[in-house]
Amino acid sequence: MLDLKGLFAPHPLPTGNIMEALRYWANVAPNKVAFYYTDGETDSDQSLTYAELDHAARAVAVRILENHKPGERGLLLYPPTMEFVIGFFGCLYAGCVAVPAYPPRRSRKGARIQGIAQDCRAQFALTTNDTVAQILKDEGMKAETESMRLIGTDSVDRSMAIQYHEMPVNPESLAVLQYTSGSTGQPKGVMLTHDNLLKNCEMIAQLFQNNHEKRGVSWLPMYHDMGLVGGVLSPVYMSATMTLMSPMSFMQRPIRWLKTISKYKATTSGGPNFAYQLCIDKVTEEELSELDLSSWEVAFNGAEPVRASTLEMFTQKFSKCGFSNRSHFPCYGMAETTLIVTGGPFQHPPVIRTFDSRKLDARIVTPVAPDSPEARGMVGCGRATDNEKVLIVDSETKKSLGDELIGEIWVQSPSVGRGYWEKEELTKESFQAMTADGQGPFLRTGDLGFWSQNQLYVAGRVKDLIIVRGVNRYPQDIEETVEQCHESISSSAAAAFADDSGPRERLIIAVEVQRSLEADWGPVVQAIRRAVTQVHELPPDGVVLVRHGSLPRTSSGKIQRHACLRGFRENSFRVIHQWLSWEEELPGQAPMIAAATVDDLKSGFQRNTGTKKTHSLGLERPIGFGLQGILASMRD
Repeated sequence: MLDLKGLFAPHPLPTGNIMEALRYWANVAPNKVAFYYTDGETDSDQSLTYAELDHAARAVAVRILENHKPGERGLLLYPPTMEFVIGFFGCLYAGCVAVPAYPPRRSRKGARIQGIAQDCRAQFALTTNDTVAQILKDEGMKAETESMRLIGTDSVDRSMAIQYHEMPVNPESLAVLQYTSGSTGQPKGVMLTHDNLLKNCEMIAQLFQNNHEKRGVSWLPMYHDMGLVGGVLSPVYMSATMTLMSPMSFMQRPIRWLKTISKYKATTSGGPNFAYQLCIDKVTEEELSELDLSSWEVAFNGAEPVRASTLEMFTQKFSKCGFSNRSHFPCYGMAETTLIVTGGPFQHPPVIRTFDSRKLDARIVTPVAPDSPEARGMVGCGRATDNEKVLIVDSETKKSLGDELIGEIWVQSPSVGRGYWEKEELTKESFQAMTADGQGPFLRTGDLGFWSQNQLYVAGRVKDLIIVRGVNRYPQDIEETVEQCHESISSSAAAAFADDSGPRERLIIAVEVQRSLEADWGPVVQAIRRAVTQVHELPPDGVVLVRHGSLPRTSSGKIQRHACLRGFRENSFRVIHQWLSWEEELPGQAPMIAAATVDDLKSGFQRNTGTKKTHSLGLERPIGFGLQGILASMRD
């Protein structure tokens, strides 16, 4: 186990809670900058020292306690701004429970915000003064928040801080309700204690080998677990300096993220896999000369499947800017575990291995050579820390499985939350699982994976496994094939799911496309059918092309495959073009797609790929925003 004391000498690490950490560093290093906020373009960056943050948070706490009691729940409805950080700590300083969410906006139904507010019975909401005024002017937005007192924290008189009196904090008391992104169902509030937050910050410090001198950059939304814990709490725990920027700034011009890393000589930054792919696709050769990424030690990659091809292409493109392949840091985690579970190892090339794809689909792990026809490259998502246990378990028998066997990932860790807010049955099912031999309790993650050579490999979701005509396939593998088969399809723009509402289970593929790009969508559909059949030997039964940005996603940008299935069944997709095999069928006939042989489709695919563009450097192609939920929440 890494010796944190050595990393943090001469100052000892706070061991009580995250508020104690902030107050400690405000006394030890009052003038050190805790946070910068930048637009990624100009030099008009804002800054906030540890002393200033502590002072402002105490003032907000006094304002909250004028009308509310410790233990009450408060929503954080901030637009992208450093004020979120002040409001979050102000809420905790008041002894209240912080509930991060995105702010209401015009032209969007407020069902999610209303649902969260009603579920946790929020008594107040913190935001900016401008947002309060905007809400009060709009009847729709006003209705979303009418049950809560609105507090604009940027107008709170900072001199009120002197009235603040510290209160004892029970490590097991509730600190945050982190509503899950809902990739497999309705959002649920994960109950995170003060101890959960502190323990996960300790784990991040161990895995990233962080200390006082580290500098970070984060464009991730602060209402999401990765943006909150990784971008706000972890830096405060270790007294690092973090530069924040709006997710929209990154989405509009990915170069802004990399330029900010260069400007501040950041050591730590990252995001989901799509962010790296977006930089590969959109940063031009001319822009590379503006970058110096040699300071970047930890380029963490998580929240969605980590793709070996993305890591390799990113290294190839940005190594000329000083980026090292050793900086890639694949990791695994979720809101239910506060944030991180496994990752690393630190400053080591990513562990990429190839396995037999057919056998993986049958839940058999068989390593093969990279040039094998059945090779599937998979990225190891790191190791567990010493104070947690990560098992692979047969989800039916509850027996713990050995290495090289695929099963459900179960986690036992001090970072695992206390369950879902007021959902006892779900909490018991997910957070209190016991193995067949009596080990536990464990969190059932719902993810499939396996251990191999001390690395965790994530193979998909238990509930998302596609079983069609007796063939098992992981949807993300099919989606990756679809995204690569035609130039008009972007990364993170496809959803594969099975529909069992008919006489047999059918494979359906929904894909976002730019409407203006194609007059005839037939070739795109054919490319998808041929590619999926060739690679996965599973002909699609339906291909639905929908408007760009219209597939349902979580707040972290993950495709909601179950919501896609529902949209398909209810005909609620914004369809541009679709092909359905059964619409070509006549009574007594088999589907036309089944009449074609696999060899025919293979040869057709080979002919088609002869003109396909590759992921060349600087290629202009439609942007596949993986975090569509972020875009939706940020736009006016």
